[in-house]
Amino acid sequence: MTLDIVNAQNEKIGSIELRDEVFGGRVKADVVWASVVRDNAAMRRGTAATKTRAMVSGTGKKPYKQKGTGRAQVGEARNPLWRKGGIVHGPQPRSYEYDLPRKAERGALRHALAAKLQAGVVVVVDAFDAVEKTKAAAAMLGRLGAVASTRTLVLDVNPAETFARALRNLAGTVCVPSGRVRARDIALATRVIATKAAVERLQEVLGS
Repeated sequence: MTLDIVNAQNEKIGSIELRDEVFGGRVKADVVWASVVRDNAAMRRGTAATKTRAMVSGTGKKPYKQKGTGRAQVGEARNPLWRKGGIVHGPQPRSYEYDLPRKAERGALRHALAAKLQAGVVVVVDAFDAVEKTKAAAAMLGRLGAVASTRTLVLDVNPAETFARALRNLAGTVCVPSGRVRARDIALATRVIATKAAVERLQEVLGS
């Protein structure tokens, strides 16, 4: 697989060869799906909570005597059977995060990239212009085929701080270092704009 390399003005200046054993073959959507679900679970706040009988307000005194009233036996007004009592087995704050094997995570990233390459939505840039303003960054991404109403993923090995800050104000645009990109980032993107160095680095890591 060969991809064109363009400059910041979207003019072809070369090409890059991608290894078929890394990005070729059938895309396994189930592997990508497993990684996306894991990332979604890790981002859950997990703050849902209910009050147990120890947390609700009210006295712990026995409301009436144990026998002789004709009513059901009860120990306190905060018991779960009564109105305004505690909740049994309700949700409590917790983390929903879990881990996938490293091989599965790398496979998900490889298949997500392969899907975008086969769809023809990946643009390889020699280098990004040293822009510091959001307006200039938006104009550059527009020349590279990014649409304002879609989600664009920008990949670089080490994005310049000023460049990343300029992209931060663009709705739907995400700038991620190539060493920290996830399958979820790529799967959600409708356009992937990456530097040549980022593509080479990803190919080296995913092919090892």
